[in-house]
Amino acid sequence: MAGSRSSPVSPTRHRRECRGELIQIDGSDHEWFEDRGPRCTLLVYIDDATSELMHLKMVESESTFSYMEATREYIERHGKPVAFYSDKHTVFRNAKATAKGDGMTHFGRALDALNIEIICANSPQAKGRVERANGTLQDRLIKAMRLEGISSIEEANVFLPSYMVGHNARFARPAADSRDLHRPLALRDDLHSVMVWREQRTVTAALTLHYNKVLFLLEPNPISKELVRKRVDVCEYPDGTVEIRHEGRSLPYSLFDKMPRINQPAIVDNKHLDAALALAKEIQAVAPHHRQRNNYAPARRDQPMHLFPEPEVPVKIDGRRLGGAKLKRRPRLSPAELRARGTLEFVKAR
Repeated sequence: MAGSRSSPVSPTRHRRECRGELIQIDGSDHEWFEDRGPRCTLLVYIDDATSELMHLKMVESESTFSYMEATREYIERHGKPVAFYSDKHTVFRNAKATAKGDGMTHFGRALDALNIEIICANSPQAKGRVERANGTLQDRLIKAMRLEGISSIEEANVFLPSYMVGHNARFARPAADSRDLHRPLALRDDLHSVMVWREQRTVTAALTLHYNKVLFLLEPNPISKELVRKRVDVCEYPDGTVEIRHEGRSLPYSLFDKMPRINQPAIVDNKHLDAALALAKEIQAVAPHHRQRNNYAPARRDQPMHLFPEPEVPVKIDGRRLGGAKLKRRPRLSPAELRARGTLEFVKAR
C-alpha cells in the first residue's frame, strides 16, 4: 500500500560457535506449582551455541544471593564459561554507577574475580534463546511437575536435573564447533570466598564496626588491636553467614543488634557502652517511629537464615472502622450552596 511504513525488523543474531562461549541467563517469575505451592522464580542457564539447558534452579526470587548460589553450582558442574549474557537487572548492572566507584555489582565483581565476562543485552529480544526457553518451560515443566506432584522449591530442585536430560534430548542441537570453551577452576579460585556480598567498614578504637544497623564487636586479640582505624571486609554469604575479614584472616566477633524482632534487653560490657549508645541514637534519629534496615542492603529471601531479621511493624489501626463499616465522607459544599441550604431550612421552619 502506498505511503505505508513497514515496522523495522531486527536482524537475527547468529549463534556462537562453541559450547561454553556464551551462556544466556535469566529469571522467570511464574506460578510454577500452579495452585499447589507458592509463586517463585526459575533461574535458567542456556548455552547460546546449542540451546542446551545447562542449569536450572528454583528460588524464592531473582536476587544477588540466588544468582551467586546458582552460578556456583553451574561452575562446579561445567567449569567457567567465557561470558554470561543477561538482561539489565540490578543484579548484573549498576544503573547508578559513579566515577568514584568501579560501577560493578556484587555479582559482577564475583565474576570478574573468576575471569568471567558479564554482558548485558539491550532488549529482551536480544537474548531470545533464553526467553523462548522460558516459554517452553512454562508449558512443559509445569505439566511435568504436576504429574510428579511437586509443590515446593526443594522438591523441584531435586527433579530439575532429570527433567533437563529429556528437554535437551528434544531441543538441543550440535554446536558449529565441537570445542568446549568452559575452563576449569584455577588453583587461586575459591568459589566460597568469591561468591559474597562484600562491603568495607572502619574499625573504631573500641574494636567495633557498624554494618546494616548492627554493631559488630571484635574479639580483643593481638590481630584485631592492630586494626584500629583500618578498613576490614564485611562478607555476607548466600547461606546467611557473615564474616569479618582482613587480609585473608577471619576475625571472631559478637553482635549488638538494636533491632531484634523481640525487644530483649541487650547485654553489653562497659567498654562497648559508648558505641552501643551511639548506634541507638543513630537509629532513633534516622527512623524514630518505624525502624528498618538499610535500603541498600541485599535482598535476603533466598538465604536459609541470616543475622538481620526485620523488626515487627506495629499494626496501624483505622479508627474509622472500629464502629462498623467505613463511613462515607460527605462532599464539601461551596459557600453559595451553604447559603442556599440555610435559606431553605429557614423557610421550612416557618
